[in-house]
Amino acid sequence: MKLNALGLAGIAVAMSAIPAIAHHSFAMFDAQKSMTLEGTVKEFQWTNPHSWILLMVDNAEGKAEQWAIEMGGPAGLARQGWKPKTLTPGMKVKAVIHPLRDGANGGQFMAVTLSDGTQMGNPNAAPSANAVGGPAPER
Repeated sequence: MKLNALGLAGIAVAMSAIPAIAHHSFAMFDAQKSMTLEGTVKEFQWTNPHSWILLMVDNAEGKAEQWAIEMGGPAGLARQGWKPKTLTPGMKVKAVIHPLRDGANGGQFMAVTLSDGTQMGNPNAAPSANAVGGPAPER
C-alpha cells in the first residue's frame, strides 16, 4: 500500500513539473530582428513568471502607443541587479527588443538604457538568451 502511495505521489510531482519546464515558447518573437524604442515607462510589473515593461512610445503621427516588453522573472532579474523600482512610471528610457512576429506593439527584452546612461541587459545577446536581461558587460 505504501508503495502505491509513493508511486502516485511521484507521478503527481512529475506531471506538475512538465508545465514548469515547457510553459513558454519564444517563437512569437522575431529573434533575427531587433528594434530600439524610445519612450516613457507607464508601468514596470515585477511579477512571476515574467516581468513586464509597459512603455509609451510615440508612433509616426506623434501619438503615444503602449508597448509590452516581456522579461524574465523577478529572481533572475534580481540576480542581475534589477530591483522592483529600477523602472518607475514617467521615466524616459530607450529599450532594445526582439519584436513580435505579428507586428503587434510588443517584444522580448534585450536591454534598456536609463536617462542617466545606465544600461541594463545586453542589446547584442544571442537570440532568446537575454530574457532575464542583466547588466551589460563593461567595455
